Amino acid sequence: MRIEVDLPQGPLAIDDDPWRALRDGVDADAPLPRLCYAAAHVVMQPEYAAVQHAVTSPGTAEAIAAHVDWDATMNVRTRIGATGMGIAEAMDTAQRFDLGWDAARELIERTGRLGLPGGFCAGASTDHLSRADTTTRIVDGVVEQIETIRNAGGVAVILPMPRLCELGLDEDGFVAVYGDIARAAGEGPLIVHWLGPMFLASLEGYFPGESFLRIMRNDPDRYRAAKLSMLDHELEVRLRRDLLQRDQIMLTGDDFHFGRLIAGEVEGIMPEERMVEFDGRLVPIGDFSHALLGIFDAIAVPAALALRRLAAGDRTAYDAIMDPCERLGQRIFESPTHQYKVGLAFLAWLNGRQANPMLVNHLESARDAAHVEDVARLASESGAIEDAEVAATRLAAWSAAVRDGHLDALTRM
Repeated sequence: MRIEVDLPQGPLAIDDDPWRALRDGVDADAPLPRLCYAAAHVVMQPEYAAVQHAVTSPGTAEAIAAHVDWDATMNVRTRIGATGMGIAEAMDTAQRFDLGWDAARELIERTGRLGLPGGFCAGASTDHLSRADTTTRIVDGVVEQIETIRNAGGVAVILPMPRLCELGLDEDGFVAVYGDIARAAGEGPLIVHWLGPMFLASLEGYFPGESFLRIMRNDPDRYRAAKLSMLDHELEVRLRRDLLQRDQIMLTGDDFHFGRLIAGEVEGIMPEERMVEFDGRLVPIGDFSHALLGIFDAIAVPAALALRRLAAGDRTAYDAIMDPCERLGQRIFESPTHQYKVGLAFLAWLNGRQANPMLVNHLESARDAAHVEDVARLASESGAIEDAEVAATRLAAWSAAVRDGHLDALTRM
């Protein structure tokens, strides 16, 4: 369906299936050719509109958790899981540490009970500890959360720990901490997460020197994969090729350049691959990245179609779909990058998946109207709009709220 709606910057023709011609011959239930996890957002109850939390005056973890809409939050994960993608749970630095460990554990256990075909991974850190002032406490705390994640049926992702920077650890110190975690964690794969300071400023200088590669080289049987969120294409390719030598998996977290990274570097040529075991399944590896992406929250449907076209050897169709998805990712994740959830929650609301576009501590007000409108336009171009009629109705309401200066009314829709 195609519907036109008037917006502040001009009319927008919404198309809820621009890739209909590329669906012919595609088995929507076929396995994806890459290991894909979507970092999904948390939905807030409508009553949260009246709660006076803000980024500058955040609420307590308990107060925020009390206003999570658990059913809607799980529905987001079920919809993504229907595409064949897995879920990356409790990893979002823009919300994880505001929510606190109790709510994160609830998310992990609820997601585990969904039994998603693509499985799930989840972030392990030390946010349940009253003190994380020594490396011993840090290691013990991470291992405790790893056990919780595994008990729920997920793969643990070692979240970056700003405390390691605060403690002044050098390259050898980082290697020692991650080595201790690997030895104490017991059987099962682990994923190392390298997150850049554009997402969390306190991570400036994380993994000093060659510590990241030393960690991955020292324990390849335990650290089976890495998730790179540095928004640096060349760095990812270099590190990916190093990991490939030990059959380790690179999961791109680059929401700017994921298309070529996932497909492989040479257009029109399918890279050679071999199969390795990961979390009880066989996964192909080669000169390409797998993916753990926040943008998948918005583009799971078109991205899954693109990946199945890629599996059929159709790189041209893959690029045709992924290129506008990348443009959407670049706008949503533009600086200041940590505000990216604004676009994701807005699109989920636009698609009728939740009753409001609110975020923890009301981050939804952080981006201006021009940014939000561009997100809607790029979402339509990328095939991320699921129902043109619903989206048009909600965009019309949003446009009226912008005109009248009452955007807060959207939180009560």
